[in-house]
Amino acid sequence: MYVSTLYHNTRPGGELLPQEAAAFDLLERLGVDYDRVSGDAADNMEKCDAVGAALGMPVCKNLFLCNRQKTQFYLLCMPPHKPFHTKDLSRQIGSARLSFAPEEKLWELLRCTPGSATILGLANDTECQVRLLMDKETYEAEYLSCHPCICTSTLKLRMSDVLGKLLPDCGHTVTVVELPDE
Repeated sequence: MYVSTLYHNTRPGGELLPQEAAAFDLLERLGVDYDRVSGDAADNMEKCDAVGAALGMPVCKNLFLCNRQKTQFYLLCMPPHKPFHTKDLSRQIGSARLSFAPEEKLWELLRCTPGSATILGLANDTECQVRLLMDKETYEAEYLSCHPCICTSTLKLRMSDVLGKLLPDCGHTVTVVELPDE
């Protein structure tokens, strides 16, 4: 898998997809510093391991979920090494059993395609229909890694910027959850 060298505060060259350009525009408007690598699509956690090595940190696992009725939507940010069990999370947030949300809802609400779900997509959720959930380990980390709404680039952001600049600007808050390691 090809992964570029590390770039600081530099968006990819050439024409960007609208949702990708909007993510970089947002970071620049908010004054959020970032490191970036680009390359082949990192659309699963195995591919993200190579990207994480280039960034010097593991790439966050982002899952787009919904309740059984598909009326409540969630973006879960968690460490890549933790397994995801719906019952562990459902109980903590008081929701009916969770499952992966439909691809069309991922696009409609976050402007992301499968493999690209990201906290930066919350800027597209202007009606705050998606509830952000973050595992405590991810929440307490110094940095967060995520895609800029497309999985051919991955960013390293300071968590203080995510919590203090990005989320307030998007009108979202975070619900911290504790997922077991096993």
